[in-house]
Amino acid sequence: MRAIIMTMRIHLHLVRHGQTFFNRYNRLQGWSNSPLTPSGIADADVAGHTLAGFDFAAAYCSDTTRAQITAQRILDINEAAGHKRPTLISDMHFREQSYGYFEGQDMNMAWLAAGGPHGAPTYNAIVERYGLAATRDFLKEADPFHDAESDAEYWSRVEEGFALIGSNPVLKDGDHVLQISHGNTLLSLMHRFAPAGYDLSQRPRNGSHTWLDIDFTRPLDDAVIVVAYDERP
Repeated sequence: MRAIIMTMRIHLHLVRHGQTFFNRYNRLQGWSNSPLTPSGIADADVAGHTLAGFDFAAAYCSDTTRAQITAQRILDINEAAGHKRPTLISDMHFREQSYGYFEGQDMNMAWLAAGGPHGAPTYNAIVERYGLAATRDFLKEADPFHDAESDAEYWSRVEEGFALIGSNPVLKDGDHVLQISHGNTLLSLMHRFAPAGYDLSQRPRNGSHTWLDIDFTRPLDDAVIVVAYDERP
């Protein structure tokens, strides 16, 4: 008799938060807060209308105001479309990576400080020459306080966030879940899980929609299927 293989596949809809003033000024924004711009409010509403047809069994965001406000506006639109509103769970495990000393600094200057000593003066140059992990490890190395997250520290926290979702007792196979995420985290997820063919030279757009199917009965590296990335009307 053949064994029955159980799955618990969740449709995870990730939205990059709306534009902030730090985004507008091209500054690194990890654990620090910056308000949404008027354009950022519009980004959240665009995402809300894009996702208005989904019933969300759960909703998550980081404990930053840019993610919380984006999530609330999406859920407002979703509820107005006739769906039951899930409780929004805000948790630090869903934050962007920590840039430590370089929080709020100009992106180009920060990546020059991190990669310049290694002959890679830009973010993309670091990735191309040394791999994605080096962007975090080089930044931690360049941080005089070493407060920036290393690659190992970053993924440990992010994986704990996935575990929080997977352990939610209300979720069942086939449920749709909303998560408000961040630009570099979405890019990192794509580098780790996406098949070849995606353009990962730029961060996804504010308010864009990325869809991952995750089977929480499997090890994470074998569990994720990318359905869509950086979609926006």
